[in-house]
Amino acid sequence: MKKSILLISLFTVFFLGAQAQQKTETKKPKIILITLDGFRWQELFTGADANLIANKEYVEDTLELKKHFWRATPEDRRKVLMPFFWNEAVMMGQIHGNRNLGSNVNLTNSLWFSYPGYNEILSGVADDKRIKSNDKINNPNTTVLEKINNRPQYSGKVAAFGSWDVFPYIINEERSGIPVNAGFETAKSNNLSDREVFLNELQSKVPSPWRSVRLDAFTSNYALEYMKKEHPELVYISYGETDDFAHDGKYDAYLKSAHTADALIKELWSFTQEDPFYKDNTVFILSTDHGRGTQPLNTWKSHGSDIGGADQVWLAVFGNGVEKLGEIASKEQLYSNQIAPTILHILDDSVQDSEMKGKAIKVFTN
Repeated sequence: MKKSILLISLFTVFFLGAQAQQKTETKKPKIILITLDGFRWQELFTGADANLIANKEYVEDTLELKKHFWRATPEDRRKVLMPFFWNEAVMMGQIHGNRNLGSNVNLTNSLWFSYPGYNEILSGVADDKRIKSNDKINNPNTTVLEKINNRPQYSGKVAAFGSWDVFPYIINEERSGIPVNAGFETAKSNNLSDREVFLNELQSKVPSPWRSVRLDAFTSNYALEYMKKEHPELVYISYGETDDFAHDGKYDAYLKSAHTADALIKELWSFTQEDPFYKDNTVFILSTDHGRGTQPLNTWKSHGSDIGGADQVWLAVFGNGVEKLGEIASKEQLYSNQIAPTILHILDDSVQDSEMKGKAIKVFTN
């Protein structure tokens, strides 16, 4: 009898101990960080611009474009432009940056173009003195991708994919050791999937309109295939078409590209909710590297410190465990330099990084 009591007591101790350990050891979520280069908050929150969609200088076929993207209200226009974003993602998290409702998100760098914007997003600090062009120079700052990759538990579990060929330098692939597939790079490994082989062959046969930016479908699908095989815990994906079509003055292509990006993001989200590694434990963070002009009208094509409004950006966070605030409709001020510390806080909340100037955003309910 005493032996039975002893065995029961030991079992109780081990069981309660295991329960306590399970409660204290919370499973860190996987993070997918995505940026849409130069995609304005105006289109994100109000859909197609009435002054641009009917402008023959920027649109080849206004009637056809209106059939796809014009609706009577801003709410309906944004839903038809970005259906996943406004029918599903908004219900799973929080979207900041609708300045019409008092929610502001801004850059802290003063240059308002791509490399400084991406550096701010990824490193959590503006660096106008050293990052002052889009030249291919290795980033002297350490990005949050590199900081996470340097932690033993995450080593080799971080990856980046970009449409723009400057990303190996922005992320400093040489120093960080993070695999970066960007520009017109192909997938490289000893165990390429059939789809990766197909993407490698197709990319060389499908011309891009630009010398330094490939089409976003390649970037997204390379990322998806890598996630299927390697299951990285932190992934960065940068789409580039919206910015380049805007620079080209093609508003129709700009809208269609944003619509396509929305579908690509939905595909990535759907995968993470089906794959056991990511299912029920993945957070998506979306933003942009800079805004664009509005007045005069032709400044929608441009950005930079001389373009009013080019520092106005947006931020969305959604996924498992994220506080469901929906579209923020109250006065607030956030900055792009808060994205990197937020990622760091989610993955390693014991660390306070003095190099990052932004403050982590509270995105979880507890």
